[in-house]
Amino acid sequence: LRSVLTKLQPDVIHVTHLINHTAVLLGLAHEMRIPTVATLTDFFGFCFTNKLEDARGLLCSGPSRDRSNCVACYLKVAGTAKTTHPLLAWLRRRLPLSLLSRLLVLAARFNILPAKELAHVVKDLQARPDLLREQYNFTYNAVIAPTTFLAKAYRANGLQVPIRTHWFGVDIKRSTKPSRVSGAPLRFGYIGQLAEHKGVDLLLEAYQHLQPSTAEVMIYGPLDQDPAYASRLQDMAGPHVQFCTTFPPEEMAAVMGALDVLVIPSRWYENSPLVLLYALATHTPVIVARVEGLTEFLEEGVNGFSFERGSCADLVRVLQRFLSDPTLAARLSGSTHYERTTAVMAAELEEVYQEASDGLMSRSTRRPG
Repeated sequence: LRSVLTKLQPDVIHVTHLINHTAVLLGLAHEMRIPTVATLTDFFGFCFTNKLEDARGLLCSGPSRDRSNCVACYLKVAGTAKTTHPLLAWLRRRLPLSLLSRLLVLAARFNILPAKELAHVVKDLQARPDLLREQYNFTYNAVIAPTTFLAKAYRANGLQVPIRTHWFGVDIKRSTKPSRVSGAPLRFGYIGQLAEHKGVDLLLEAYQHLQPSTAEVMIYGPLDQDPAYASRLQDMAGPHVQFCTTFPPEEMAAVMGALDVLVIPSRWYENSPLVLLYALATHTPVIVARVEGLTEFLEEGVNGFSFERGSCADLVRVLQRFLSDPTLAARLSGSTHYERTTAVMAAELEEVYQEASDGLMSRSTRRPG
């Protein structure tokens, strides 16, 4: 990193994610006195899974005081991995995650864990949020969040740098949506990862409660991302469900043009998914799970509807609302729009970069801890 930055001599570093660079980049940026800006794209700064979802699959507010909830999330995955320490695998099979995580935290505090590897894991998980919070507050001259919700979550978990909320801009043809063929089945669509936290199975479960002849579902996503989950989805699919895999970005407008409604049934918070913005920009009404990272862009009854997160019954209710009124999707299309473009984003970023450069001297005497 030092070699790259020395060669580039950047005026500003803009961090969109540290996942492949680690917090070393932030220490180096400060050492080299380079103004540093961040766009927060997920919950990486205080949640090591990035999803802000606990080991039970429920929404989470962040690390607990002793970090036992973070340890439980680690155990959920590590307990089944082939590389897991045998003792951890044995304990994982015999104790609930919540109890095991608290026991590991307690044992690590008194240095009585029989395996040093486990002690290191627990202590790393405990130290991670504090280390990143310290580095963020110490290094970043400006921070951008694409949603008010994400900004609020970072503030609640200790980020002290002023956060500017800038919605993402998208570039796509904003033509009026083509008229539907009279009597044609209503077309619901999903575009994105085929993964458990995205809730695609919930959409297919809800579809099973509809009359197949009145609606069809188009699923766009990579079948090889999680083959077991994809296979489960295919087993659930009834008539009029099509798996269309992925498509080039330049085809997004055409794909959206063929959908009547886009469904985002996520189980986790989400954070301004671009597919949502593309839908709104192409006048495609949406149905979204009622979580803040999605509902921030929703005007209920104007550009779509929300349903209770994880509730098949409530999703069925909303889907049925469109089927009971065949003109509803077209009416909502007329009031669905999203005007922000990347040119608007670029102009705002120039202002942020200038402010970061101007503010570097005022932060240069700060020290971590």
